[in-house]
Amino acid sequence: MTALLRAENLVRRFGGVTAVDDVSFEVLKGEIFSLIGPNGAGKTTMFNLVSRVLPVTSGRILFDGQDITHVAPHRIAAIGMGRTFQNLAVFKHASVVDNLLVGRHSHMTTSLLGGLFFGPATRAAECAHRRRVEEIIDFLEIEHIRDMPVGALPYGLQKRVELGRALATEPKLLLLDEMVSGMNAEETEDIARFILDLKEDLEITVMMIEHDMGIVTDISDHIGVMNFGRRIAYGTPDEIRANPEVIEAYLGHKAPAAGEAR
Repeated sequence: MTALLRAENLVRRFGGVTAVDDVSFEVLKGEIFSLIGPNGAGKTTMFNLVSRVLPVTSGRILFDGQDITHVAPHRIAAIGMGRTFQNLAVFKHASVVDNLLVGRHSHMTTSLLGGLFFGPATRAAECAHRRRVEEIIDFLEIEHIRDMPVGALPYGLQKRVELGRALATEPKLLLLDEMVSGMNAEETEDIARFILDLKEDLEITVMMIEHDMGIVTDISDHIGVMNFGRRIAYGTPDEIRANPEVIEAYLGHKAPAAGEAR
């Protein structure tokens, strides 16, 4: 299996603080990769580097074989990377449909004149964008709220709308930043199901930051662990669960060796 995303020796400094310190990892095509670690470990900074929200201090980012280290942030959706954010970033006064249509912006090629006169080509493109949005609405099971203003929806549904908007960009790689934070058990199970369907049915590669270790170990193919800005572990869920450095990072002490008093 080939790598869709590869981070090579990434460093990000803020003044005298090194938030990401010589971190390398890869996300394989077709997998669910989780990036975990205690608060302040540098996970969201890493997401911001990968999605070009922040410039790297040094290192290199390769996406689908292309060096994107210096690609402008507004080009990221067009090259095949979608993202949700840790804090909700929806248009609360707009409807669900209109929020999802915003995600189609990188695929809209209508000229100014075409938009003004709304000719046949423009109408056909508009219909195609709306069909894609309706497919996403069906996929996320939000038909019953499609015309509602997003700000009037419960938190869990607002997060689902944000996921839909990211899907509307038609990403090869979807970055999910603490998607289930603040959700109840039923909402978390729904999101886990959608993420698995993204991988299996839509063939979208997923990279996620998550604190809910249940969902991480249940659905991830590989997990990378950060602490104090450095990568301290990488492996399958079983390997990560048994890794003493990971246990120490989360619990503050090393796991006892076999035969050692607990």
